[in-house]
Amino acid sequence: ICTSVPLDGDMCAATAPGTGSAEELKSTVLQLRETVLQQKETIMNQKDTIRELTAKLGRCESQSVLETSPAEKGGGAGRKGGFSKNTMGDLSRSPAAETLSQLGQTLQSLKTRLENLAVRALMNSSSQTNNLKDILQNKIDDLERQVLSRVNSLEEGKFNPKNESEERGKIESTLTSLHQRISDLEKGQKDNRPPDRFQLTFPLRTNYMYAKVKKSLPEMYAFTVCMWIKSSASPGMGTPFSYAVPGQANELVLIEWGNNPMEILINDKVAKLPFVINDGKWHHICVTWTTRDGVWEAYQDGTQTGNGENLAPYHPIKPQGVLVLGQEQDTLGGGFDATQAFVGELAHFNMWDRKLSPGEVYSLATCSSKALSGNVIAWAEANIDIYGGATKWTFEACRQ
Repeated sequence: ICTSVPLDGDMCAATAPGTGSAEELKSTVLQLRETVLQQKETIMNQKDTIRELTAKLGRCESQSVLETSPAEKGGGAGRKGGFSKNTMGDLSRSPAAETLSQLGQTLQSLKTRLENLAVRALMNSSSQTNNLKDILQNKIDDLERQVLSRVNSLEEGKFNPKNESEERGKIESTLTSLHQRISDLEKGQKDNRPPDRFQLTFPLRTNYMYAKVKKSLPEMYAFTVCMWIKSSASPGMGTPFSYAVPGQANELVLIEWGNNPMEILINDKVAKLPFVINDGKWHHICVTWTTRDGVWEAYQDGTQTGNGENLAPYHPIKPQGVLVLGQEQDTLGGGFDATQAFVGELAHFNMWDRKLSPGEVYSLATCSSKALSGNVIAWAEANIDIYGGATKWTFEACRQ
């Protein structure tokens, strides 16, 4: 990661010497993924943090005023904000320290996003992106100096309310501007790829990492659900998706839990699926179902591997529920259990309100240009929200 590459140098030769280049690149990607994961929560909460800065700095100012007044020197317990009086008689430094911590987190998250953009720019050899990154980095460094100076003034009690208010407004405005420019840069990079050329990565078994499909399902008397999936988690890869409706958390669920085979649940009725996919490689899977006699079929990598009947016969899939990727729902939209969480990568989740033909399934599994997108749920970044540190990466299986 830290190897410098000359402008006229061969990046492949510089970053991947010897015969272990593939493993080194894989290790680099994994390390970058961990870095992104560690900072994701801060990035997702960026806007909220910015909105809270004014209130926190204002409270810090008012607290300093209270602590310097004679009425407060007799005791500090029970004051608004919960800051306690220093028993040695010195001014409390907790408010300023808290402010510094919050601002530090905000700046660190912006720095991390810039570092991620720099890595992508290096991989894409984008001089324009690098130049913009350098400009934004300089702005963040300058902002850090302003924040440190401001917090030092607050701690020493040297401030003018009018000037402090103006400075606070400048800091908030600068943070908002930086956040917007970095977001625009990130969005610009995403716009360079097709809207369906992405995958979701769930690297850890948690009860908070998931994605949610913005659109719900209509009432369906038949369906086909297909996806690309990759996992080596043991025991069991968890729950690639779950669909819950009011009164029934297991309306439609795909799950591999513990040492059991993968199962499809419809209205709490279960069918075991003959998939063998827990090998760390990309596999394409499809399940079809019709309410008439509960007939189902399972496809792996374009070939039918199993079928059956009497799976929730004559029960239509109910509408107006919540469709979650990566977690099993015990309540509508929640009640996640870490032991049932999906661990791995998932892409091209599509759903139709009919049974696809074997030929249509094969086209999907072979990445044919004739492959259809789901008419109920189509795989597109605009249709998916991610939470808890799940990440989006460019989908590569079809290229390979």
